Amino acid sequence: MANVLRTFSRWINTNRVSKDSIKINSLWNRSLATEAAVLEKSSNLQEADKLSALEHEDFFNLKPSFTIKQLFDARVHFGHKEGTLDPKMKPFIFGSRLGHIIFDLDSTAELLFAALNFTAHIAYRDGIILFVSQNPQTSYLIECTANDCKEFAHTRLWRQGTFTNSTMIYGAVTRLPDLVIVLNTLTTVLEQHPVIAEAAKMAIPVIGIVDSNCNPNLITYPIPGNDDTPTAVELYCKLFKNAILAVNTRWLTIILSREMVWDGSHKKTGELSSIF
Repeated sequence: MANVLRTFSRWINTNRVSKDSIKINSLWNRSLATEAAVLEKSSNLQEADKLSALEHEDFFNLKPSFTIKQLFDARVHFGHKEGTLDPKMKPFIFGSRLGHIIFDLDSTAELLFAALNFTAHIAYRDGIILFVSQNPQTSYLIECTANDCKEFAHTRLWRQGTFTNSTMIYGAVTRLPDLVIVLNTLTTVLEQHPVIAEAAKMAIPVIGIVDSNCNPNLITYPIPGNDDTPTAVELYCKLFKNAILAVNTRWLTIILSREMVWDGSHKKTGELSSIF
């Protein structure tokens, strides 16, 4: 009789545990389902945010980030001597003074804003941005700029085929950058930087500072201006860094507003409260 009672007691305890585990599993499954629904709605909102950003002319509020006077003070308008002018740069030239080419800063400001806006949209979509230059005077500044905005920089001698033959060079399939920003379109021997041609072959957009002696044909977003003076390059780096960092501010605003919307909807429907 005692053995029968002990067996019956064990059977009851076993069934009780299984029922409790079923309840826990049920709650856990409901929690996972709700979390998946929230994540799905969140991802849909993110895609909607990315698409809505294209409808705004200045979604990241970059127009007030610089003025014509700042460009003038940084000597962005100062080009090379008259005899070195590339014919394709004539639409961006204001004139000459004392034998030196002077850029039209109105055109420079318009094209600079377009380049900054495109850079921000690439960063908004988690794109990889590569800063490129071979000028030893500004290499450290460019590397610090890329590091501050969590991007990449290449300021050494460019190896042929880095983009076009990346699989053979790195030994595996490598993700190439989504945008290349060239701060000096000419190398130290006054030849076009090879990254421009390689990026064009791989359909990678290029933003380039084009001086009066440069050819802007292969550059997606040319910015006519001085690329030799350190103050001008410092201003370019500052503006590109601020454009990339402005994306974080914009994302924070969107995330906070989204959380407020979700909190309000959950309080009304009680989706989360029913789980616990």
